[in-house]
Amino acid sequence: MAIKIAKTEWRDVVLVCKKCSKKLDGKGFGPDGDTSLRKALRKYMKVRKGRKSELAIIQTGCFDICPKGAVVAVNAANPKALLIVPAGADLLEVKDRLGLQDHRRAKSTFKIVASGGGGEV
Repeated sequence: MAIKIAKTEWRDVVLVCKKCSKKLDGKGFGPDGDTSLRKALRKYMKVRKGRKSELAIIQTGCFDICPKGAVVAVNAANPKALLIVPAGADLLEVKDRLGLQDHRRAKSTFKIVASGGGGEV
């Protein structure tokens, strides 16, 4: 049988420990703390499942670290940095620490005031 290639749109691949997630009963992340890291990160990053997504978040076997109350995750592009992500961690920080690009547009939290006219733009 010949080896075949299945093409993907993936730019990043994040591996999340299935055993750690199971120890947290698939919870601990997201706004209400009732979602697994994998699902919460996928929802936060607004990515689809499958080969047509730009980001693959894949559950994998144990990394042999087994932290209490946390999940081990790694960006496959940087395998020397295994992250130990505690339950309830801020997903923005998780995204940044994994080195993931977020192409969502952030809402501005300030107003721009025109100089000279005193009115808002």
